[in-house]
Amino acid sequence: MALNVYLNKRVSVLTNDGRTMVGLLHSCDHSMNLVLQEAVERIIRPRDEDEPSEEVPLGLYIIRGDSVAVVGRVDEEIDSKIDWTKVHGEVLGSTKHV
Repeated sequence: MALNVYLNKRVSVLTNDGRTMVGLLHSCDHSMNLVLQEAVERIIRPRDEDEPSEEVPLGLYIIRGDSVAVVGRVDEEIDSKIDWTKVHGEVLGSTKHV
């Protein structure tokens, strides 16, 4: 499926190095390069760490296509009800292209 159907909609992007960014998909191309508006990086930390999970504002953010692992549409109604500072989880490992 082409990402054009997600233009101007909120998406979540998981990168090959395990980072998660959420923002409005402003533009994309055939190489999967993405431009997100109002982007934030969600840093989910394990429960045993001293620091809470956090959302780091990025603003306008470009993600190179070769670093994109997964792109998905965000259900904004559900997403707005989640306090991301209270979400905990294990660190995601990176992926490896062969």
